[in-house]
Amino acid sequence: PAMTPEPIPRRKLHQEVLDRLMARIHAGEFAPGQQLPSERDLMDAYGVGRPSIREALQQLERSGLVSISHGERARVLLPTAEALVGQMADAARYLLSVEPRTLDHLKEARVLLEAGVARLAAQRADAAGLAVLRQRLDEHRQASLADFLARDIAFHRQIAAMSGNPVFPAAVEAMLAWLGAYYHTLVRAPGAERLTLQEHQRIYDAIAAEDADEAARAMSDHLNRANALYRRFTTEGEAPGRA
Repeated sequence: PAMTPEPIPRRKLHQEVLDRLMARIHAGEFAPGQQLPSERDLMDAYGVGRPSIREALQQLERSGLVSISHGERARVLLPTAEALVGQMADAARYLLSVEPRTLDHLKEARVLLEAGVARLAAQRADAAGLAVLRQRLDEHRQASLADFLARDIAFHRQIAAMSGNPVFPAAVEAMLAWLGAYYHTLVRAPGAERLTLQEHQRIYDAIAAEDADEAARAMSDHLNRANALYRRFTTEGEAPGRA
């Protein structure tokens, strides 16, 4: 049979420059914190004009691989979990604005993720990690209303850290960043803080007892209760409670 024509598009010069620079960064030619060659040096090295160099550098900056300060040469960044989470949070905010069901999808994913993380924390808990988690719980209990949400998040963050797998704190952080707008719009419902603290105590007790099944169950119950409360209050047109 005759082939469908599939013309190969001509690549733009800045894409070629981008490929070469990325290959050099990934090969370790430029260490994190080190500056790339000047625009003029790159123009001479690759035989292209300034617009192609600038566009390639701007794409590297958008990818989080370099930072560009006014009047300085581009500097290679060390990709951090925070930087990656920031980029994902921007994408998630866009998704939430164009696809309303994304919020439910994210909340469901968070329950699954954090229940699994709580299970690992119970299996891998050591005395030092438990002491910090106990401290996070006490700080949350003493928190003012203004600090309540930040202390809540710190408790969840410590459980992720206790999993012993650095991917999980970054993933939990991403979930919280994505859901941040939703959580920050929550206002006070009478009794919601007390309920949250009771649930956090149950999660702590399960992790301290190294009861992986109960830790996962306690976390699932906590987040599902918060999600259901939010749904109920929003459909009734009242104020939701904190999660």
